[in-house]
Amino acid sequence: MVHEPIVLDTSGVDIQGESARIRARGPVTLVELPGGVPAWSVTDATLLRTLLADSRVSKDPRQHWSAFINGDITESWPLLPWVIAENMFTAYGTEHRRLRTLVSPAFTNRRTQAMRPRIEAITRDLLDTLAATPPGEAVDLRAGYAYPVPIRVISQLLGVPEHLDADIHKCVDGFFDGSLTPEESMANFVEMAGLVGELVAYRKENPGDDITSVLIGTQQEDGSRLTDKELVDTLMLVVNAGHETTLNLIDQSIHALLTRPQLREDVLAERISWADVVEEMLRYEAPVAHMPLRYAVEDIEIDGISIPKGEAILASYAAANRDPKVHGDTADEFDPLRSTKDQHLAFGHGAHHCIGAPLARMEATVALPALFTQFPEMQFATEPSTLAKLGSFISNGHVELPVILQPAR
Repeated sequence: MVHEPIVLDTSGVDIQGESARIRARGPVTLVELPGGVPAWSVTDATLLRTLLADSRVSKDPRQHWSAFINGDITESWPLLPWVIAENMFTAYGTEHRRLRTLVSPAFTNRRTQAMRPRIEAITRDLLDTLAATPPGEAVDLRAGYAYPVPIRVISQLLGVPEHLDADIHKCVDGFFDGSLTPEESMANFVEMAGLVGELVAYRKENPGDDITSVLIGTQQEDGSRLTDKELVDTLMLVVNAGHETTLNLIDQSIHALLTRPQLREDVLAERISWADVVEEMLRYEAPVAHMPLRYAVEDIEIDGISIPKGEAILASYAAANRDPKVHGDTADEFDPLRSTKDQHLAFGHGAHHCIGAPLARMEATVALPALFTQFPEMQFATEPSTLAKLGSFISNGHVELPVILQPAR
């Protein structure tokens, strides 16, 4: 039976419900992205894992996406910023390996572990501010905690000077804002590229112990280094990916614990570890629900599934992470003790597996226990079922998390 493509709801009001509907069509389903652009949504976890590691699947639209090559994808397409950057995110084959090799020194285990004291200091500072909230008064934990933790971490990691900080943060918000028009989205992308270019210029004159300075000085044995454009686009990738995923991970974890009193009790009593909570949350509510885009380098035939050469592929992490063939009949339940929780694809897989995954896990496992230890009695200030979701089919979080940190005396 031939189905019409499922038109993705870009408002993201029901990401999991829509993911289930797409999955019900089969392991690979034709969907329609904004602007009427078709793509193959892969919701089967095993198949998606295979495709993510398959050399016949590319992330370079310039080489392998027919619609892009033919000029059908123009500046009016709202998702254009997701595909036009020139960095690891959109590179393929030897070019991807070159870029990843150049970027890897900035994300060593030593450098990641060295961030822990800074993350702890950032959380302490934010908690001190939150502690000044009068008892009984509501505060938004997304804006007041889940947001500033990763954005401050990434700003320190990149060595962003104070005079650029606020403007770069504003552009990060715009990158994931589904309500922007194509013109506004492109203008935001251009503005951010300019700001990051200023960051690079600043760090060339004022080098420090930060990722920007490391990448400026990184060089391969053959003498190649990142071009200025590759450097700017790579730093934009680090800022956007490193912030939004961790923000949504902390957001969704707070929501899960505040809506499950027994779970919160078990975690605070150390019957369940924070690491298990974080790993299951990555599975249960993938911070990025659908990741644009990949492309078939040639005709792909796998398990009776056909994806024609040159067509777009959408990695639907939210759906794949709840695949009952992997996680059983309880795939739609949040269970930090499930044995398959680490078999998620929240950070991708294969050559493009997120290079910052260890940092995101560290941020969450520092920020969450600090928050819940300081405010063990906090409760939502409103009915949690009424909380609005982000206006995005990509970014999976809430608009706000209004809570009462301390009961009124």
